[in-house]
Amino acid sequence: MNIASGVNMLPISALMMGKMETIYPTLLWDDDAAILVDTGYPGQLPLFKEQFERAGLSFDKLTKIIITHQDLDHIGSLSAILKELPQPAEVMASSLEAPYIQGSEQLLKHSPVAIEQAVNALPPEVPEEWRAAFRKTLENPPRASVDTFIADGQELPLCGGITVIETPGHTPGHLSLYHKASKTLIAADALIVENDRLLGPVPQYCMDPVLAKQSIKKLTEYDIGTVICYHGGLYADRVNERLLELASE
Repeated sequence: MNIASGVNMLPISALMMGKMETIYPTLLWDDDAAILVDTGYPGQLPLFKEQFERAGLSFDKLTKIIITHQDLDHIGSLSAILKELPQPAEVMASSLEAPYIQGSEQLLKHSPVAIEQAVNALPPEVPEEWRAAFRKTLENPPRASVDTFIADGQELPLCGGITVIETPGHTPGHLSLYHKASKTLIAADALIVENDRLLGPVPQYCMDPVLAKQSIKKLTEYDIGTVICYHGGLYADRVNERLLELASE
């Protein structure tokens, strides 16, 4: 879905845990660079290639990947995408998240208890073979090297200018991004859209719910016309006013 010139929201839909789930990575590009923000679940490379085509951009043009945080639905297809490209792509992330993305540390939300709960939550009709494969993926998530650390307030001179905003709470090094030229906030999981309403992050999915709530205040410092939420998609109704409401709740 085209948001502005050189800004596309990519709806990636697949059957997850017995139900259809759609996530919304973002693709930004200009004559010099093509940037993908987050890479979906494992096994979704074909869906990304399809969405690149729909956006009118060759998948081979991808030059940079920004990972907002370590969760499996954001890093899942990173290694597969990197292997598929004909040239190296620069991977950027927070230094706090890099050890988890690279696999030197276990994903924070993948404790043995959490993995057991996730496997037990699968519908009973799921075959045992698939159930075992699911467990193996949770215990051994895909990994890839991070080439460049990016940090709060950093201005990336790419695609009209991108500001890095540290929005911790969902995970310790969670990042959001502000695309200046289009006044678009790429919120990742710092915000969600549910029933056409912009909401704060779901506490049960946050490592630190209080900190995640406080991070919303940082977003009120920007003039935002459109928000892309990884879960829920697009929101463009009086965004600045709505963020002030959320920050004061």
